[in-house]
Amino acid sequence: MKVLKRNYRWYAIYTRSRSEKKLYKELLDKSIEVFLPLKKELRVWSDRKKWVENPLFTSYIFVRVSEREYYEAINSIWAVRYVCFEGRAVPIPDSQIDSLKLFLEDTKRDVELTSRSLKKGDHLEITIGPLKGVRGELVQLRGQHRIVLRFISLGCCVHADISMDEVKRLKTPAELTYNEN
Repeated sequence: MKVLKRNYRWYAIYTRSRSEKKLYKELLDKSIEVFLPLKKELRVWSDRKKWVENPLFTSYIFVRVSEREYYEAINSIWAVRYVCFEGRAVPIPDSQIDSLKLFLEDTKRDVELTSRSLKKGDHLEITIGPLKGVRGELVQLRGQHRIVLRFISLGCCVHADISMDEVKRLKTPAELTYNEN
């Protein structure tokens, strides 16, 4: 059961280079709600191969804080600053973090991150599987259909392979709008 926390908002913190996991651990130790999206990658060296977990968003971590915890979360040698727009930290809707978590729970899908601009396409909703209810935009990349979730507040998109049998077309782009908390 999800505990309702009023006046708590998600924010992205820009971290020092290669310090995402260190900041994650420090924030957990402070009992601050934190989310570090990870992806598994096969690393190959001349003498061995190994699966490693790396941050999906390089140099970013997400925190859900109240006004009281806002400064405590950023007060670390591993944290640089909050992701800001016009001098103010940009809150991220709960629905976007929840959708990202759904993407990452489905380990059968190849998830990758891109910050390049994607062409507008059909607006879709996933109808079956662990991503059911997630909405995104259809694009064709490298000959494969992919569902795209736009995270405007971070200036990037997350996309994964989706079978066309697993989606339904939304009638209008307005149906794609998330319920912003």
